Amino acid sequence: MSEQPKTPSIFIKIVCDDEEKMADYYMKVYGLQVWQRVAGQSVGVDEAFREVILMRPNPDIVETVVLFKFVDRPKPRDQQSIVGWITDDIEALNGRIVAHGGTLIGPLRDMPEHGIRVQFSEDPEGALSENVQMVAAQH
Repeated sequence: MSEQPKTPSIFIKIVCDDEEKMADYYMKVYGLQVWQRVAGQSVGVDEAFREVILMRPNPDIVETVVLFKFVDRPKPRDQQSIVGWITDDIEALNGRIVAHGGTLIGPLRDMPEHGIRVQFSEDPEGALSENVQMVAAQH
């Protein structure tokens, strides 16, 4: 019997028009707090973005809600979420994605300044996922 791959946690990314306003909403409604703010160029679609990463006050619970804004896009109408998966072996995950009909989008990116490695992918129907392996941050 083969061993199941580890899937230690998951994050949800919500594409929105005003990430700060939405962060305020999710903090007030669900009791989340700001963990980090990030801005840059999206690895998956090469567009400028801003995001506010929220998490529960309990540091033992690592699931996060990310409020994500494509800077130059109008207010989203649909497909507002990107499913994010955290894995302990991104190369093995990439192999499973391809083996089961998915597509890797762009290169695997090492981002030591954020303590992550990132690979975007699409499932067989085209839904976007952001796959992340946590590594020691290097500042």
